[in-house]
Amino acid sequence: MKFLDQAKIYVRSGDGGDGVTAFRREKYIEFGGPDGGNGGRGGDIIFEAVPNLNTLIDFRYTQHFRARKGGNGAGSDRTGAAASDVVIQVPIGTQIMDDDRETMLADLDAAGKRIVLCRGGDGGRGNAHYKTSTNRAPRRSDKGWPGEERWVWLRLKLIADAGLVGLPNAGKSTFLSVVSAARPKIADYPFTTLHPQLGVVRLSMTEEFVLADIPGLIEGAHEGHGLGDRFLGHVERCAVLLHLIDGAAGDVVEAWRTIRNELVEYGGGLADKPEIVVLNKADAMTPQQLSARKRALAKASGSPVMVMSGVSRQGVPEVLRALYERVAEARTKRAEAAADTDVAS
Repeated sequence: MKFLDQAKIYVRSGDGGDGVTAFRREKYIEFGGPDGGNGGRGGDIIFEAVPNLNTLIDFRYTQHFRARKGGNGAGSDRTGAAASDVVIQVPIGTQIMDDDRETMLADLDAAGKRIVLCRGGDGGRGNAHYKTSTNRAPRRSDKGWPGEERWVWLRLKLIADAGLVGLPNAGKSTFLSVVSAARPKIADYPFTTLHPQLGVVRLSMTEEFVLADIPGLIEGAHEGHGLGDRFLGHVERCAVLLHLIDGAAGDVVEAWRTIRNELVEYGGGLADKPEIVVLNKADAMTPQQLSARKRALAKASGSPVMVMSGVSRQGVPEVLRALYERVAEARTKRAEAAADTDVAS
């Protein structure tokens, strides 16, 4: 399945049905009076987050969504039928943006979450509605109210607990394939990963988290170099970032600074997220190189540096444990915040 995380679509809710002018005319009933019914309500446009989707590829081929108009009223005080709603199913983590691509209209970040984006128009009134003691034969009836329409952008931000960042060929895809059942493409050239990948990491029967791998960043990614930095949106929701650095590549400090600069330029709070710095490919360095590069990286980053090898799995359990501890801490904070909100409401 092709991965697509952005799509522009047109949505329009249904117009309301028209009210009618009608009079009751039956034999032996001298004064029948007005009995024109109201129009039915137009259909809504509803977005719903569902768990069985992970891409917006369907919206590349279907870009226009229109709800039906409500039924017109009829004589004998018959109200027109309300039109059915149009429910658009999107992956969990989809954000609905206005046409300016800056104003967020909704963030569907939980399964089953719904939003009525465009409300259907109300039905028009029939002439029976305008009957009064002084106006016994009104001939007024209204047209249905128009629905709403707009162009919107859908942007998918994957729901993951931890995110992998680093330069191309830092070993992110190899690490994901080792610690989860995901099978990303792995090769010895840059930009092997062209779209985000998710994997579920299980440490035990009760300890697991979702890990996201995104395409590698290079210097100037925020200016469109390489594959750009748009994919960083998929790690905005992560509780912790795992910054992998290729220890065998040489200047590990410059590699760390390059990625940190891109995180700052991207914004979205990524630069402020907890970060675990890992010196990867320990099996490709001599003990002297490993010691010197680890020391230099710790001095530059101001944080402890972990060492591992995705190929030999050296240090991998320790890295996973450190990731899970950060994820568990974030989950606890979210649960406490949700409990406080429930109490306040």
